[in-house]
Amino acid sequence: MPTISMFYGIVILMFFRDNRRHHLPHIHVRYQGNEASVLLGDGSVIDGSFPSKQLKMVQAWIEIHKEALLIDWELAVNGEEPFRIPPLQ
Repeated sequence: MPTISMFYGIVILMFFRDNRRHHLPHIHVRYQGNEASVLLGDGSVIDGSFPSKQLKMVQAWIEIHKEALLIDWELAVNGEEPFRIPPLQ
């Protein structure tokens, strides 16, 4: 499961071929024992739970990097390694 970005203690991951369970473009996020799946479309949590403050940072990061994330999604669902994306600064 490749880490595609990290910032402020938040780890962003995108799994290979991870479209069976959720079917929609999404990322996995981790922060201090919390884990969630977050949609790339609207930044909503579709699985797990995540602290509100950190979720807002993830949502801002998604909005900034949406085009690159969708490219990474296509790579990942086709079994290719996604590219790293710059962190939120």
